Amino acid sequence: MKTLGAGILMTGSENALSRLFDLDAQLLADSALMILAVFVLFLVLSNVLFNPVRKMMQDRQDKIKGELDQAAEDKQTAADLKAEYEDKLKNVDKEAEEILSDARKRAVANEAKIVAEAKEEAARIMERARAEAELEKKKAVDDVKKEIIQVASIMAGKVVSASMDTQIQDSLIDETLKEMGESTWLS
Repeated sequence: MKTLGAGILMTGSENALSRLFDLDAQLLADSALMILAVFVLFLVLSNVLFNPVRKMMQDRQDKIKGELDQAAEDKQTAADLKAEYEDKLKNVDKEAEEILSDARKRAVANEAKIVAEAKEEAARIMERARAEAELEKKKAVDDVKKEIIQVASIMAGKVVSASMDTQIQDSLIDETLKEMGESTWLS
């Protein structure tokens, strides 16, 4: 029995072993159907899942590339602005000096104008003072003339009261006039 059981075992295992390596039509058909089903499944999943994921990845890649380009452009713009502002900062001192220089020139011009106006005003004041002094001088001369006339009137009254003759009166008047001087009467 041993041989018989071993033979069956042998026969069964030989059969299984030969079948394991033996490619029959059923196995090939199942394998082809399985390969076809995996391929169809791959195509369906590719259209349903992979293409949207690929599109999303491409969009994300484009977005990142655009942001990087925009960042580079912004960086270049910032560098240009920085250079422009640095140039302006360098020129600020020059512009400030020009403004101060212009302000100094205007201040000197205003000072000269004010000094000229002050000199003109001083000249007008001096002229008015001279004119007033001249008027005062004329007034003083007129006052002196009035006093002389009063003195002459008093003298004439004394002469008349003394009943002098005309020769004595004429001599007194001439004498008084000589004492006062002719320049008093002429001015």
